[in-house]
Amino acid sequence: MKIYTKTGDKGTTALIGGVRVPKHNLRIEAYGTVDELNSYLGLLRDLFQEKEADILEIQDRLFTMGSLLAEAPKGSKMVLPQISDADITFLEKGIDAMDEQLEPLKSFVLPGGHVTVSHSHIARCVCRRAERLVALLNDENEGRFTLQLSYLNRLSDYIFTLSRYISKVVSANEIPWKPRV
Repeated sequence: MKIYTKTGDKGTTALIGGVRVPKHNLRIEAYGTVDELNSYLGLLRDLFQEKEADILEIQDRLFTMGSLLAEAPKGSKMVLPQISDADITFLEKGIDAMDEQLEPLKSFVLPGGHVTVSHSHIARCVCRRAERLVALLNDENEGRFTLQLSYLNRLSDYIFTLSRYISKVVSANEIPWKPRV
């Protein structure tokens, strides 16, 4: 099988189910951003191997999400994997486990302090962008993506907590934001 098909040369792509849509379609933007997030998490996994198993699980779930977002609005004949409440619980348990080892958060923190921490903040921002796109897609599809939306919301919290956890592990200075009023 060749990697190139030339079927997208005119600016369209096929959803699962065969429907062709423009490459700038909201559904494509949503799953493309989830794919971008997955790539950033791969970078984080390479940079911070302590959480490799958790990040691999999250990456698997993001591939699942991408396939659900890529399915044609009227469905397909394919049986696709699903996001479940257990996937969200997995993130919550991960957040709680890391949070137990951190000082209580008393203010916003400025992104940075170590290259790995900075990459985690970028991943968090990409996750929030994916969440905004899936929220819009969910609205346009009568609530079809509510679990995906909840998952991304919790995932951004997980990634934020991970950035704080990495800061602690690598002894990076966490700089609180002090608003000038």
